[in-house]
Amino acid sequence: MAAITAALVKELREKTGVGMMDCKKALTENGGDLDASIDWLRKNGLSKAAKKADRIAAEGLVAVASDGASGSVIELNSETDFVARNVAFQNTAGEIAKLALTAGDDVAAIKAAKMASGSSVEDHLTNLIATIGENMSLRRAAVVTANPGVVASYVHNAVVDGAGALGVIVGLKSTGDAAKLNELGRKIAMHIAAGAPAVALSVDVDGVDAAIVDKEREVFAAQARQSGKPESIVEKMVEGRIRKFLEEVVLMKQVFVMDPDRTIEKVVADAAAEIGSPIEITGFVRMALGEGVDKGPEEDFAAEVAAATGKA
Repeated sequence: MAAITAALVKELREKTGVGMMDCKKALTENGGDLDASIDWLRKNGLSKAAKKADRIAAEGLVAVASDGASGSVIELNSETDFVARNVAFQNTAGEIAKLALTAGDDVAAIKAAKMASGSSVEDHLTNLIATIGENMSLRRAAVVTANPGVVASYVHNAVVDGAGALGVIVGLKSTGDAAKLNELGRKIAMHIAAGAPAVALSVDVDGVDAAIVDKEREVFAAQARQSGKPESIVEKMVEGRIRKFLEEVVLMKQVFVMDPDRTIEKVVADAAAEIGSPIEITGFVRMALGEGVDKGPEEDFAAEVAAATGKA
């Protein structure tokens, strides 16, 4: 019987794409024989996960979790939206979001974290892939804290409590009443989810990436110069447009979607006066399912069938 070394487990994992614990179990069951272990994994339906690993997963769920002063949001992807309605997948997304509260926003750390079953997140997902039959991946995670205070959350188009197509978390630092802070935070989270008048890039002006501002200034300058006006006038036009741009992308400067007569800055100030304690938005995250994923070319199944039957 060959010794079950870490190198042997690693080799089996690389060949099959199966989790470390299952690879170790397979090798133990087969006396360290690599080929026999591969067959064992196939017979137990686990190596199917490896065959699905290169398939694009851009559907799934965004899940949020909060324990008061901290909140998390994660994106767990699958190949089809059908899987998002699977209870096991939903429960997994919710549990991973809760683990992120402690593990943080590092995906590798979350994958190594232990689930209630005792298996790691990574191994759990591998088994779930084999069971459900679709590729899945934990794509990203984010954490916001507000101590003292609360982290409120909102899920748009929720398919189950705490998970849906778009999730937002907002941190409110304050010693005020937690229930009132959470109510305010949820409203601000709904505003951020709406992306009105534009998707917010930062809490305040200082938080906007200077490169983004420079790029906008360059575009505005080129547009303004087409007017033929003197450079001094062009500079004023550009600065005016930059101010307008910042009002649209800075959260505190945005017009509150639920009350167009007030900005978010005013809403927060009014709430602080009401509860008798200063309120600071420590951060926010808006995570939409599948954003930025290259889904590849659209498949034309009708054309594929026609080609296969020689009727194209």
